[in-house]
Amino acid sequence: MTKTPATSNPAARASLARRVALPLALTAAFVLLTGWLDGGEGVAPLQLFQQPLYLLANALPGLLLALLLMVLSRRPVLSFSLAFLLQGVLYGVNALKVRQLGTPLMPADFRMLGQLRKGGLHLLGGYLPATPWPYLALAAGIAVVVLAWRRETPLFPRRTRGKRLLAGASMALVLGSLLVGMPAWGRFYDGQTLWMEPWSASSTAQHSGLVSSLMMFHLHFGQQRKQADPNAAMQLIGQADPALRERMRAAPEDTGAMPDIVVVQSESFFDPAILKGLEHHDLTPNLHRLAQHGYSGALHVPTFGGGTIRTEFEVLTGLSLRYFDDLQFPYLQLNNKVVPGMVRTLRSHGYRTMAIHGNNPAFWNRSTAFRAIGFDRFVSQGGFVNAKDLDGQYMADRAMTDEIMAQLKDAGPPQFLFAISIEAHGPYDVAPADAAKRDAIPVPDGLADEDKTELRNYLYHMQHADEELGRLASLLAQRERPTLLLFYGDHLPGLSGAFETLGFVDGKDMLSEPGTWLLVDPRNQAQPQREDLASWMLPGKLLEQAGIHDDAYFALTQVLAPQLAALTRAPGAPPQAEDGSEQRTDTAMESVALLRLKGKLDRMLPRADALAEHPPLEQAGFVQQGALPAASTEGAHQ
Repeated sequence: MTKTPATSNPAARASLARRVALPLALTAAFVLLTGWLDGGEGVAPLQLFQQPLYLLANALPGLLLALLLMVLSRRPVLSFSLAFLLQGVLYGVNALKVRQLGTPLMPADFRMLGQLRKGGLHLLGGYLPATPWPYLALAAGIAVVVLAWRRETPLFPRRTRGKRLLAGASMALVLGSLLVGMPAWGRFYDGQTLWMEPWSASSTAQHSGLVSSLMMFHLHFGQQRKQADPNAAMQLIGQADPALRERMRAAPEDTGAMPDIVVVQSESFFDPAILKGLEHHDLTPNLHRLAQHGYSGALHVPTFGGGTIRTEFEVLTGLSLRYFDDLQFPYLQLNNKVVPGMVRTLRSHGYRTMAIHGNNPAFWNRSTAFRAIGFDRFVSQGGFVNAKDLDGQYMADRAMTDEIMAQLKDAGPPQFLFAISIEAHGPYDVAPADAAKRDAIPVPDGLADEDKTELRNYLYHMQHADEELGRLASLLAQRERPTLLLFYGDHLPGLSGAFETLGFVDGKDMLSEPGTWLLVDPRNQAQPQREDLASWMLPGKLLEQAGIHDDAYFALTQVLAPQLAALTRAPGAPPQAEDGSEQRTDTAMESVALLRLKGKLDRMLPRADALAEHPPLEQAGFVQQGALPAASTEGAHQ
C-alpha cells in the first residue's frame, strides 16, 4: 500500500498552514503592538515601512520569549499574550519612573528588584498609581492568558521526536545570550544600526524604543570597565601642584579642640524660589538666615527625583559618578571592602563616625556599604528615640533632629555624624499629618489639580526640613563643644508636572537645575561666602573648614572646583559645552578618580607633614577590628 504524502491531504495541509500562519500573524501583531505600546516616535507602527528594523529590534527580546513559551506550551495565543503582558508591566514601570524622575528605565534599575524585600516594597510601593485603570488593564491581560491556557488547542503534538527539545534549547540559548549581553549582539544593538545617544537615555528610548534602549545601554556600558591613565593623572596633579601644596600647608584656625561635625542630607530639599511663580516667596527662611553667616551656594548633583545614594556616595567619598558610568547605584554594585573617602580621613584624625537614617538599614545596602566607607556605627529606624514620630508616610524630620542631639556627646573624641532625612521623600500624593496647614500653602496658578496637590505636599514637608535646620543650628550653638553643620539637598523632588508647567527662573530644565548647600559654624557668625559646587566637592570644603588639610585628594578637588563643578548633572540632562582646557582637565580627573577608588592614587600625590602623625586607616587597625559589627546596623540607641 502506497503512503499518501501529508501535503496531499487537505486536512494535513490546513493543519500545516495553521502551524505556520498563526505564529507569523502573531509575530507581526506583536511587533506592531510593541511599537504602539512604546509610543516612541522611532518605533511607531507607521514607521514599519520607513525603518522596520527599529520596530523589530525593540520587539525582539519579547518576541524571543513568546516563541520560547510557544515551544514549551504548544499554545501560540497563550505564549504571545503572556510575553506581551510581561512586556506591558515593564512599560508600566517605565511610565512610573518617567513621571516621577523624568528619565526612562536603565539596566541598573533592575537591581532594585533585590531591594523589595529589604524595606523597598514599602518605599517603592508608594509610587504605584492610584487610578484603577492600570490594574484593570493588568487584570484583563491575566484573564486573556488564563482563557488561552484553558481553551486554546495545542498547535502541534506533545511528542515531536526531539524537535521541540532542539527548538526550545536553541531559543533559550539565543534569548539567554541576548539577556546576559554577549558581545556579538552589540553589532545589532548599536548606534550605527539604531539611534543611540549615550548621554541621553530619554532621546535613545524615544527614537529606538525603550527595549532597544535598555539593550544598547546593557550591551555597550553594562560590561564596560574604564582604565585609568596614570600619565594624565600625574600631569594634572603636576599642573595643580603649587595651588595644591598651598592648600595643604594652610594652617587651621586656632579653635582649640577639633570641632564635632554634623552633616544633614535633606531629602529632596531645594529652595523653591528658583521656580517661576515662587521667586518672591521666602519658603526657606532659616536657610537664607544661616547663609548670611557662612558658606552656601548652588549644588550640582548626579541625579533627579530619586537615586539618593548617588549624591550620598559622592559626598561621602569625594568621587564623581560622572567618571563611573557603570555605577548607577554604587552601594548595590561596589564590591570594595574598603572605600576611601571623608569618613576614613576623619577617622584617621581620631573622629568617631556615625550614620543615622530613619529607614530600614538594609535598603540600598547601606549597612554593608557604610561598613566599607568606614562608619563606626549606623543607627537606623529601630534605634531612634522617637522612632514612631511620622508625618505622612515617613519619619518626621523633627525626630531626626532629636536623634542627632541625643547621639552627640559632650566629652570624648571629636564626632562625625552623618544624618539622612526621609520625611520629604516622594511620592507626594499622600496627605500629611496636618492637611489644613498643607492646604494653606500658596502655589502658582496654572497647575493641574494633581500637580497642585503634589507641590503643596512637598512644600509642607520641605518647610519642616527648613524649620528643623533652624532648630538644629540653634541647639548646636548652645553646645559646649564647637560644631560644624553641613546641610544640603540630595536632589530635586520628582515633581515633573509642576516643573514643566511652571519652569525655572534661570530658564534651565529640571534635569539641569542645581540644588543648594550650606556650611556654618552655629556658634560663630562669619561673613557670607557663596560658591557653586558639585556634591563630590563638599567633603573637601568641609575638611578645610574643620582644619584638616593633609588629604591631598580632597585638596585637589577644591583646586579644580571652579572648572568642574557645573559638569555634574543628572543622567539625561542636556549636554553642556566644554572648552578645550576644561575638557582636558575633566578627562584627566577621571583617571584621578579611577586611581583613587582602586587605592593607587596616594603614592602619586604630595604628602603633608601631618600625615606622619596620622597613619593610614588600615594601619591604625580599624578595619581589621571590625569597627562596624553586624549587630550595630540595627541601630540600638546608646
